[in-house]
Amino acid sequence: MLGGIMSALNDRERELVALGAALASNCIPCVAHHIPKAKKAGVTEAQIAEALAVADQVRQVPAGAVLEAARRALSAESVVAGDCGCVAASACSP
Repeated sequence: MLGGIMSALNDRERELVALGAALASNCIPCVAHHIPKAKKAGVTEAQIAEALAVADQVRQVPAGAVLEAARRALSAESVVAGDCGCVAASACSP
């Protein structure tokens, strides 16, 4: 059960999903929390390693897109500081 609702995922599957989400969100404490929970649920170290590798591959797609956007911005002469639409208190604002 998850929050009082029956889950279609078993404990092993839930922990593998949680590990992927933890890695994707760059949450070190979350990864540290879910690895032992996954092992307790019966997930092997090889399965955990593979799940982490898959999650890392998935998160590299948007990371690559951000890097490409940064490279385009670097080469664009029309880019003006503060044009990013960030809130005034952010590091991007002049």
